[in-house]
Amino acid sequence: MKPRVVIGFLGTTLDQGKTPDRWNRWRPTVALCQHDDLVIDRLDLLHSRQHTALADRVTRDIGQVSPETRVVPHATEFKDPWDFEEVYAALHAFARAYPFDPDREDYLINITTGTHVVQICWFLLAEARVVPARLLQMTPPKRWKDGAPGTYGIIDLDLSRYDLIATRFGAEQAEAQSFLKSGIETRNPAFNHMIDRIEHVAIKSKAPLLLTGPTGAGKSQLARRIYELKHARHQVKGPFVEVNCATLRGDQAMSALFGHVKGAFTGATTDRPGLLKAANGGVLFLDEIGELGLDEQAMILRAIEEKRFLPVGADKETQSDFQLIAGTNRDLNARVAEGRFREDLLARLNLWIFRLPGLKERREDVAPNLDYELKRHAETSGDMVTFNKEARERYLAFATSPEALWLANFRDLGASVTRMATLALSGRITEAIVMEEIERLKGRWQRDEPGSDTSEIERLIGRERLSEIDLFDQAQLAAVIRTCRQSRSLSEAGRMLFAVSRLAKSSSNDADRLKKYLARYGISWSDIADSA
Repeated sequence: MKPRVVIGFLGTTLDQGKTPDRWNRWRPTVALCQHDDLVIDRLDLLHSRQHTALADRVTRDIGQVSPETRVVPHATEFKDPWDFEEVYAALHAFARAYPFDPDREDYLINITTGTHVVQICWFLLAEARVVPARLLQMTPPKRWKDGAPGTYGIIDLDLSRYDLIATRFGAEQAEAQSFLKSGIETRNPAFNHMIDRIEHVAIKSKAPLLLTGPTGAGKSQLARRIYELKHARHQVKGPFVEVNCATLRGDQAMSALFGHVKGAFTGATTDRPGLLKAANGGVLFLDEIGELGLDEQAMILRAIEEKRFLPVGADKETQSDFQLIAGTNRDLNARVAEGRFREDLLARLNLWIFRLPGLKERREDVAPNLDYELKRHAETSGDMVTFNKEARERYLAFATSPEALWLANFRDLGASVTRMATLALSGRITEAIVMEEIERLKGRWQRDEPGSDTSEIERLIGRERLSEIDLFDQAQLAAVIRTCRQSRSLSEAGRMLFAVSRLAKSSSNDADRLKKYLARYGISWSDIADSA
């Protein structure tokens, strides 16, 4: 059995006593060595120099009750024993200089004596394994009789040794994971591992997070759940502010993000605080951050690093302390190479990057997400809808097959469930409804599949902007894009597109005409050329 060593402070009040009646009182340091089942081989006794006499007296008394215990005094001085910083630094230095040898000795720290600050510091040093010891707590007897030493308890801060605590910790961790996944019991091991890592980082860090992945993979929903998790743990008090950067253009972007002062530009009739200011104390989610202009990116970077920025037209900076979560479906490294995204901003976002897989990469998760979408439909519509057995099997067989492209990922799945639930009579989705929905999905994906006119437009301007354009204008824009792809320059494309009308003019500038047409949709010649 390894020798047992106890490290502890002298009890300047409890260990007091000069006269013989001191043996009629409970003195924790002496009582420590009076337990038959707790043999102390060495006691390292910490005390201040002004209590040297008391330490000597306690050492002699221990020699009477436990001759086998060797007491080693250590003079330890505190200017203020209630100063946390001073006490921790002194005990940390003591621990670093102490010749610990856990392979040969068993260490206990007596936390019965000393100030509350000392006790807290012992806890921290033991938990961090700076002091490789367990904690020892002494308790006086309820009634003093014949010098009874009271009781003691030993606490091991290695929580893995405690089954109940380990089980509770595991349950809390699983609950946090389920919270981030909206309670959906996913079956994809890689996704579950990623969610576990996001949960850990979200709780431990205030650094920016970057969520990447295809459109519809759930970036926005996950960002909100991260905020709700942090808010539930009282780590943020402010709101969750979500911004779709793809909808911000030109001066509107600056004003919306950073605010403006009255008179900053035509139409600025009042001050506007801006979305960054609105997120103060909370979480700002910048979805599609890759669509921001370079000027906005520069100001965002400064706002992240310095917590302040300059509203449009203002001569005084404003402050906002928020945590940033950014989302993108683009390759930001490629955008940096193209000169469209700031390298320093990407470096700032590069600390924590998590890629959310699309539904095609998580086909085993279609079934639990199908149940989730049915539940969500019931909550929003008030109608409980279910599949009959054959219909569910038929739908899942298709949804998990290579035929199911899931181009918009979980948005496609959610819309699909909504359609089927709306058509269900008496709350039951039948095989006929499922077959109709499967054909609808196939037709849509064939139209929107990469390489189709619609998908090309969406890739250039985004799904939300595409939904605002009439089908007639979509067809015209698709023809223009096809012509541009077949041309070597903006001028050549302009000559092909306006070949008839240019003959009626004495002079023409087809390139400028095409450039202005594309600008109506926020597209430039380089956008088309680079995506070819």
